[in-house]
Amino acid sequence: MIELCKLPYAYAALEPVISAETMTFHHDKHHAAYVKKANDLAAKAGLDDLSVEELVVQAKAQGDTKLYNNAAQVWNHGFFWQSMTGDSAKPSGDLASAIDASFGDLASLKTTFVEAGVGHFGAGWVWLAAVGDQLKVVSTHDADDLLTASGDVPLIVCDLWEHAYYLDHQNDREAFLKSWFDKLANWDFAAQQFMAARAGEPGYSYPAMADQSA
Repeated sequence: MIELCKLPYAYAALEPVISAETMTFHHDKHHAAYVKKANDLAAKAGLDDLSVEELVVQAKAQGDTKLYNNAAQVWNHGFFWQSMTGDSAKPSGDLASAIDASFGDLASLKTTFVEAGVGHFGAGWVWLAAVGDQLKVVSTHDADDLLTASGDVPLIVCDLWEHAYYLDHQNDREAFLKSWFDKLANWDFAAQQFMAARAGEPGYSYPAMADQSA
């Protein structure tokens, strides 16, 4: 059974880029709804003993679109919460070197990331991902993520669904993405993910019920 993961910070910790009101609705309503639906569908499919990662992969392999969409959205949101911090600092060390090698510098990565998000039609996600030492920016539609993308380890992700930013930025997705990148991107988390990518490990996993203690 999947449990709604806790936020790693207070609802207001990401203001003014993302308001406490948006975080409350996004986490307590949207994310919670995906958790409930994924649990219901997993139970009907006899897959409720799987981890979220296993559930996403299995649902995709079986062509169970409804289960895949809801399980993937559970995982995507858990990863999204970790991709943000109210105390953002610029990347350093090996990650900074990889950014320079792959994009030229952090400013060029920001341009690529924002352009990918702005140019993405409809709902979805924009990711910074690693394949070994190489970095790339990719966007995925609707619930799609990188769990089933061979070799791609996500470092950070930004939510492009309108409920992620509309209360605070209306239809200005570009302004949201620029502010998000500058002020909220969790480069410490990204560095941990990059270390996992270089070691050939999967990195982040959605917390199991036993990991939900305060």
